[in-house]
Amino acid sequence: MQKTFNVTGVCVPTKHYMVDISRQLCQIQELVKQGAYFTINRARQYGKTTTLYALAKLLSDDYLVVSLDFQALDTAKFADGHIFSITFAQYFLKRLLQQNTDITKELNDTLSILSSEISEDKKDFSLFDLFQHIAKVCQMSPKPIVLMVDEVDSASDNQVFLDFLAQLRNYYLERDTLGTPAFHSVILAGVCDVKNMKRKLRPDEAHKTNSPWNIATRFTVDMSFSKNDIAGMLRVYEAERHTGMNPDDMAGLIFDYTSGYPYLVSALCKLIDEDVSQLERFRTTSPWTKDGFFEAERILLSEKNTLFDSLIGKLADYPELNTLLENLLFTGSAISYNGDEPAFDIAAMFGFIRNNQGTVEISNRIFETRLYNLYLSGAKLQRMDIYTASQKDKSQFIAGGHQIMAGNKTIIEAVV
Repeated sequence: MQKTFNVTGVCVPTKHYMVDISRQLCQIQELVKQGAYFTINRARQYGKTTTLYALAKLLSDDYLVVSLDFQALDTAKFADGHIFSITFAQYFLKRLLQQNTDITKELNDTLSILSSEISEDKKDFSLFDLFQHIAKVCQMSPKPIVLMVDEVDSASDNQVFLDFLAQLRNYYLERDTLGTPAFHSVILAGVCDVKNMKRKLRPDEAHKTNSPWNIATRFTVDMSFSKNDIAGMLRVYEAERHTGMNPDDMAGLIFDYTSGYPYLVSALCKLIDEDVSQLERFRTTSPWTKDGFFEAERILLSEKNTLFDSLIGKLADYPELNTLLENLLFTGSAISYNGDEPAFDIAAMFGFIRNNQGTVEISNRIFETRLYNLYLSGAKLQRMDIYTASQKDKSQFIAGGHQIMAGNKTIIEAVV
């Protein structure tokens, strides 16, 4: 079966053209070896699920890995501590047995006891009871247990989940102080960090930044793709397809416009491979050229997709984010990055901006273009003086539908 570029779900090496993420995996593996509890907070479609999938396989020789996805659970299950505890225990047992074959008799006996407890649906089965059983499972396990939970955002509106985090913290602390059996490492993956979960749950509380996850190790692994990462993937593609492209040149172009955002990299490659290649003018020539790339960019910027829909939706959900982005795009003034300002925190969390040596920048040229097109086409903005000025000056910045650069600074980019 011929490989394809994938923009939905988990990327599988045998089915999809992929960037080699072994660098990121090795760094995360080191955190696991240290017994760290941490959160992988990255924007939507940034490769979190694919990374967890590959990490679980990498760790399987040395650990019992239990991978959960909170998106698979009914969100109503998070509203009540008892129901959550029962549901989590059932899900945990199911995944532990599915994902691990080396279950000893001692561990199996412990799992049977837990199974009998939750099958009776005892009304007093609480988070405390859940963690008492988890401690026994960890004690009887032949290998240290690593817990991975993807899509933790699904639980972000519930006090029960914060109570769950508090229990994880208590057992983490008692692991070192009292020798209490506990998970060796816990990895939570999602867009929101726990601080933002707290804000979303109780936005009017003065102590909203207090976190039950304050034992988490800082996660600094760069999950974006470098130019070399992209070039490596394209070399594999070229070796199989023989299109005549220059992988290094094409990787440089893709990186310049995406800044290595995983979804955007894969989306542009997929469009060139599957859509641009079918256009009449590319029937007799390779689509893997600058012209082919810009055609794919045009298609990407004009289509609706889950990433853009999610980003645009956040502008309505967070008015302060909308104001920040308008100022950043249209005032022309440099804005210093302030991590204590909620608008900056939210914009960075959702992937809109990045901190470039203390100055705020839009994360990549694709996002910049999409936002410009959104704001410049808005009826409200068209009534503003800034719209008139931007339309008047637009010819200075656009040539052939693409942006003109001033030194190393991007002035503007738009589809015309």
